[in-house]
Order: sequence, then structure tokens, then C-alpha cells
Amino acid sequence: MKKLILSIGAVALMVAVAVTAAGARTHASILACGLMPDTKTSVRWELFDKPYLEKAFKAAGVSARVVNAQGDPQKQKTQADQCIADGAKVLIIAPNDAGSAAAIEKEALAKGVKSIDYDRQVEGGSAVLYASFDGRQVGVLQGTAVANALKSKKGAIVAELNGGQEDANAFLFKGGYDSILKPLYANGSLKKGPDQFVPGWDNQKAGTIFEQMLIKTGNKIDGVAAANDGIANAVVVALKSHKLKPIPLSGQDATTQGVQNIISGWQTMTVFKDVRILATKTAQAAIAIAKGQKPPTTGFVTTKGRSKEPAYLIAPQSITKANWKLLVKGGFLKKKDICNGTYAKYCK
Repeated sequence: MKKLILSIGAVALMVAVAVTAAGARTHASILACGLMPDTKTSVRWELFDKPYLEKAFKAAGVSARVVNAQGDPQKQKTQADQCIADGAKVLIIAPNDAGSAAAIEKEALAKGVKSIDYDRQVEGGSAVLYASFDGRQVGVLQGTAVANALKSKKGAIVAELNGGQEDANAFLFKGGYDSILKPLYANGSLKKGPDQFVPGWDNQKAGTIFEQMLIKTGNKIDGVAAANDGIANAVVVALKSHKLKPIPLSGQDATTQGVQNIISGWQTMTVFKDVRILATKTAQAAIAIAKGQKPPTTGFVTTKGRSKEPAYLIAPQSITKANWKLLVKGGFLKKKDICNGTYAKYCK
């Protein structure tokens, strides 16, 4: 019986040590922390941003953590608090909404921890750097593609499905495509159709909104400036369900689904924002900031509720049926993921 008790005690001790070790690993000291917003608005945050940020920090030999708030602002705050408790000197924040992110940044700064606005500006925030792509240029590429595809159709009705109003980037993109489309509305080349923001960039809500747009116009929508690939796919689904033909349609993020819609003729273009470059540059900036150094910048951006914000902006690229293979050749996407099932025939 004594041997049995000793054995049980030994096992219990081993389990306790293992749990303690696991806890130590979970709360290991880190230099930087990436706070991604969700998995619903775009697949990019988990498929691209997180792994490339982790890879960049690992390559630099720096301990870092990248987590996802799954669309919950309170969870993002809790994650930020944990990262700071674990020693993070810099937070890389892709916010769920500007209000909660600004609060995170200010509270972090009060503790001596600096922040980087990652791919989304934080209105009223206190980040020392905005690392992203040229958002207005993204919109210009989107608007140009839709306008060019409708050149021969005078008076064509264009609907606009913008991103979430809680995201400052949605206004940058809209400002970009409106700069192309508004003059064409004014001179009668095109006609402005329904124009609506999609709450939280929610693809399901985008589908509902576009269905309502079709009802309102009697299915007479000739083109759509859609803010990203997820929203664009909601348009594709609605068009197919109504047995309507493809129309000029923009997108963004160069997702596998977006490219599949492009090669099959349902989406006109997407905007490629090379997250590998963004993640690498952001990781380098975070390390410099943690060392008390100034990160490299390309200029400044105007962010509401604060002074001009130092920025590092990367140029985006338009992807169409003519050049989509660049994404494969460059190693951003895998051909086997794109060219499968019903899409295989479009890759020959």
C-alpha cells in the first residue's frame, strides 16, 4: 500500500511539474505582441499576418507572441494586458474597433509600452507608427478596374459595398474608389447606385445588404466596388442565387477564394497587399522601438483624434485574370489550393 501511495504521489508531482512548466511556457517573457482582430472579416489575419509576423520575429531571434481576439474587443484588451504582464515592450494592434484599441494604446503607454497601428488606423490612439499599405491607392485600383470594365456601357449603375464604418481604412478605400467613380457619375458616364457600409466587414451581412440592393434596383446593378474579397464573394453568391450574370466587381487581399472568383470570371480584380513585406517591416520596427530607436517611415498619415502619425506605407498591386499567376510564382498562394475542384479547368 505504501508503494502505491508513493507511486500516486510521484505521478501527482510529475503532473504538477508538467503543468508548471506549461504555464511557464505560456507566460514566457516576450519583447513584442501582435494583436490580430478576428477570423471572420478576412482569412488573411490567421493565414497570412500571424504566421509571417511570427516568422519575422523568429528570424530576428526575438521572442514574440501573436494572438487573435476573434472579433471580441474585450478579449483583445485582455490579450494586451497579458502580453504586457509577460514583458512586451511593443504592441502591434490590428484593432476590432478604434475606440477599444485607442483605450488599449493609452493604457499601454501609461505603463511604458508603445504601440504600432497594424494595417488599420486607430482614431484617437497614441501609436508611434502606422504600418500598412497605401489605403487610398488600394481604392484607386479598385475604382479604376470597375470603371474600365464598364467603359462601353454608358450610364451603367455602380453599387458600392464599403467596409465597416468602425474601421478608418474603410474610408481610405472608399475615398480611393470614389476619386475615380465620382467624376464619372458627374459626367454621366456611370450612374451612382446604392452605397452602403458593411458593419464589422461581416461577409454574411454584406450578402444581406447586396440582396436588398438588388431588390431596390430591380436587379439593375451593372458593377460593384466591393471593399474586399469576402464582401465580393457575398456579391458573387447573391448573383448566382438570382441566376444573374457576372458583373465588374472589385476585391482586396488576394485570397484563394478571391482568385478563384477571378479566374472563373465572377470577380474582376483583387488588390494584392504583400503581407510578408508588411509583417517583416513591422517586426523590424517593433524591435527598433523596443530598443529606443526610431523606426523607418515613408511619411505621415492624418489619423482622426490625434496629431499626424508617422507611417510606413507599402504600395499595393492590382491582380486580374491576366496576372494572377504572379501570386503563385511569388509563393504567396499555392496553385493546388486555387486550381482544385470546379476551378481546375480555369488553370489550364
